[in-house]
Amino acid sequence: MKAAVVGCGGMGRVHARSYAGMKDVELVAVCDLIIEKADEVALATGATAFQSLDDLLASVQIDVISITVPSYLHKDLVVKAAAAGVHVICEKPSALTLADTEEMMAACETNQVSLFIGHVVRFFPEYVQMKEAIDRGELGQVGIAHAKRAGSHPGDIIPWFKEDEKSGGVIVDLMIHDIDFMRWAIGEVKSVYALRRCDDQMDYALVTLIFENGAAANLESYWGYPGSFHTSAEIAGDRGIVRANSQKTATLQIVKRAVDTEGGRFVEVPGSPGFRNPYEIELGHFIDCIRAGHSPRVTATDAYKALEIALAAMESVRTGKAVELGSGRESK
Repeated sequence: MKAAVVGCGGMGRVHARSYAGMKDVELVAVCDLIIEKADEVALATGATAFQSLDDLLASVQIDVISITVPSYLHKDLVVKAAAAGVHVICEKPSALTLADTEEMMAACETNQVSLFIGHVVRFFPEYVQMKEAIDRGELGQVGIAHAKRAGSHPGDIIPWFKEDEKSGGVIVDLMIHDIDFMRWAIGEVKSVYALRRCDDQMDYALVTLIFENGAAANLESYWGYPGSFHTSAEIAGDRGIVRANSQKTATLQIVKRAVDTEGGRFVEVPGSPGFRNPYEIELGHFIDCIRAGHSPRVTATDAYKALEIALAAMESVRTGKAVELGSGRESK
């Protein structure tokens, strides 16, 4: 299968390296408006560099393309790739508006190509194990969940992250990882309440999700944290608790009743011996879905709903009120 990557920044390099390492995939092209970035990735992977998607599509035959550009640019590139009959793997969030996401989904459906959105947390082993523990009933009835994700402000290096109209801010860009995971693990969300503090140095948000099954989750995300990037998650039921924490050294554990140990190691791009990169797992899964025609672990509709919840949180920040989902709002 012939692959290409559009956008040769941090995530684009991750996608390019992943494709280049797959035995059954050939990375044939990379693209970036800053041609020097494309040239650098092309040199490292053996691909051909392009400065525009139009030139790339006109010059090489590809089966699948990764869109790893800033979020506000996703829609136009996804629609163009779909029109060319190419399967699309797009980084999260799908877009910054539900209307753009709907247009992306419609374009891919019309042109009979797949649209995959890279909600990679579903492919981190710790989070998969948490989901499996819930599905096996080991926690009993889930009641409360917590998640935290914090690190330095990406806008200090890449200025557009500090512009909500381009990145969506910490809720839409960063917290959406935990929004998607909690919806996957616990179920559909009924209402959202959010608080946010944002200035040039920090972007902090605290969001409470109430689920249709009565469970509640408190999600915390923080750009500008004066320390190393870290994540944690905890889900509690009436029979036990499951926890993961990237700052601990032990593997994930399920804690029963009074036992009070916890653990879990999780980094954005794991590099420990014998630990497979979850981005490689994710991309390999999407490639397998294209070949076999299977439904992916995370669908475009899943990505739509994660964005819907994130935007509801932003609405709650603006209004100071809880936002109801479902009956009072259009939900896809």
